[in-house]
Amino acid sequence: MSAASQIPNPSLPLHAVLPSDNRQPLRWAQLHGAAPALLIAAATRFRGLLLVVAPDSQTALRLETELRIFGGADLEILAFPDWETLPYDGFSPHQDILSQRLATLYQLPQRRRGVLVAPVATLMQRLAPRDFLDRHALVLTVGERLILESFRQRLEAAGYNCVSQVVEHGEFAVRGSILDLFPMGAKQPYRIELFDDEVESIRDFDPETQLSINKVASVELLPAREFALDKASITCFRQAWRRQFEGDPQRSVIYREVSAGHAPGGIEYYLPLF
Repeated sequence: MSAASQIPNPSLPLHAVLPSDNRQPLRWAQLHGAAPALLIAAATRFRGLLLVVAPDSQTALRLETELRIFGGADLEILAFPDWETLPYDGFSPHQDILSQRLATLYQLPQRRRGVLVAPVATLMQRLAPRDFLDRHALVLTVGERLILESFRQRLEAAGYNCVSQVVEHGEFAVRGSILDLFPMGAKQPYRIELFDDEVESIRDFDPETQLSINKVASVELLPAREFALDKASITCFRQAWRRQFEGDPQRSVIYREVSAGHAPGGIEYYLPLF
């Protein structure tokens, strides 16, 4: 197909020039400012779920903001941000970034319409199998039985950090029969009150004032990592490491930490080994 034939006729209505086949290329030229977002928002009226690939994180954020303006409340937008870290810095992404990524991965299979915005670097990263979140997510409901110590161990195994005061995603705190928890993908933390081994109430609360706000019937919990760190995953990691790297693996801090069941900083760049 020639370049000229790929450029739509601006006099035609949008649905008349959109590709009928996902493999059919279509090039739009001379779109300036917020015009790309306006066109994408209009295209969602005639197509299903659209993937918008941005050249970098800054452009992706700008497109997401503009799409919310042009699409209004009816346009469902998912953002899949970049980790915003470098491979050899030894740092893991910020918890808020991981939270947004996990929420998007969890919601994506159920979406049939809307827009997914992602930087091109994000699409180059390996992800866990599709059923990973389904197997490790859970819903906590008022009235159900909960053994606090067992649940605490389950949270730690899922990557949550036990702290004295919950302020960010992926943290939890235990004070007597009260469990404070900031689930990944949630907009606010929750305070879970127990009566013996039963969930008596669940409330969201302000992480700054630590004051409870509204009662809710249930809360959805996602894992705090994008990968499993169970015995099977650790074994797979160790075997893959030995195949990929020469020398004594015990000389590597990453190898030793994962072997001990810990997730060191920057472990996300080793996901293909799990």
